[in-house]
Amino acid sequence: MPETFLPESYLPILIFLIIATGFAAGTLAVGWVLRPSRPYAEKRSPYESGNPPFSDARQPFPVRYYIIAMLFVIFDIEAVFLYPWAVAYNKIGLYALIEMIIFIIILFAGYIYAWGKGALEWES
Repeated sequence: MPETFLPESYLPILIFLIIATGFAAGTLAVGWVLRPSRPYAEKRSPYESGNPPFSDARQPFPVRYYIIAMLFVIFDIEAVFLYPWAVAYNKIGLYALIEMIIFIIILFAGYIYAWGKGALEWES
């Protein structure tokens, strides 16, 4: 049975984690001690684009915002797949052209489906 349960190869990682944690805690402690603390009503009020708050900040957003955001991300990421194909078009040939046409048709079908379901309408 070995004398220690800590493998020697992990010792530098442990030392690094201890130093990093100590640095983070020390930086936060120094900032907490040295920074000025002069709270007043305006400083403690929530900031909403320079306007005074008119409702609770924890008001839930409608699901429509999240659906539009997800659709944007999905179509944006799928559009990124077109770039490598365009760069390597001379090397990949006709087979890849047919695959990309099918990909664009599926992407367009998804767009038409989302449009038909009203997912792209901001207000309903």
